[in-house]
Amino acid sequence: MTTFDERERSFEKKFAMDQELRFRARARRDKLLGEWAAAKLGISGAAVEEYIRAVHKRELAAKGDNEVLEKVLKDFSDKGLTITAAEVRKTMNDFMAQVLAQLQAEGKERS
Repeated sequence: MTTFDERERSFEKKFAMDQELRFRARARRDKLLGEWAAAKLGISGAAVEEYIRAVHKRELAAKGDNEVLEKVLKDFSDKGLTITAAEVRKTMNDFMAQVLAQLQAEGKERS
């Protein structure tokens, strides 16, 4: 095996690991966002888990933050809540930063 082949495999492995990390981070972020939104919407009990799944499904189907943002904003609007897109986006970003810090700490614990 040549050095080039080894480097290529290394890059492929890193790409796969980065994609897995990104998926896990977004899933955790969606869970936190779903819990936050559910609390604002007055959802409780088993319905919270259903709402979290609906938020995450939106992420998976569209593969993007905008779809999740639109879903949460629509749910707020339907409930008569005046929460802005900027507030939801900031909350999403805050949760993502929190999740990335958690995943980084978990990675250090495994090392």
